[in-house]
Amino acid sequence: MINKETIVNKNNKFIVGWREIAALPDLGVDDIHVKIDTGARSSCLHTFKIEEFTQNDELWVKFWLHPIHNNTDIEQVCMAKVADKRVVRNSGGDEQLRYFIVSTIDFNGQQWPIEISLTSRDNMAFRMLLGRTAMHGRIIVDPEASYLIQSKEK
Repeated sequence: MINKETIVNKNNKFIVGWREIAALPDLGVDDIHVKIDTGARSSCLHTFKIEEFTQNDELWVKFWLHPIHNNTDIEQVCMAKVADKRVVRNSGGDEQLRYFIVSTIDFNGQQWPIEISLTSRDNMAFRMLLGRTAMHGRIIVDPEASYLIQSKEK
């Protein structure tokens, strides 16, 4: 297992497997299973309901997610300021207008802000996908490995 002190090269990049567990502390999400996807430009988070609202003359969203892997009984409500709304082409080639937010991602103490689109991932195995923009300059992916990062509780 790799802990937060592990650095794999002089550029301070650390190794992750093709799937990991991360936290989104700005959203109150302690553990979420993440598929690491170097083929995707942007990151996305599974949401099954989104409501727009205005706060201090800025666009925000309130959204619902299922934070626990393979469990749709537990729901979590989050709120975030909208960073952008833009069209994203999914892996099937379909285009969709999505909200983008900025949130901190945490891999056992390694933290940085990332941009995340909000979309339904009901038919996908992972609640979150980490795209290459969020990995840039920080991560090296070992496609043969899984769950290299120790969670905070372990």
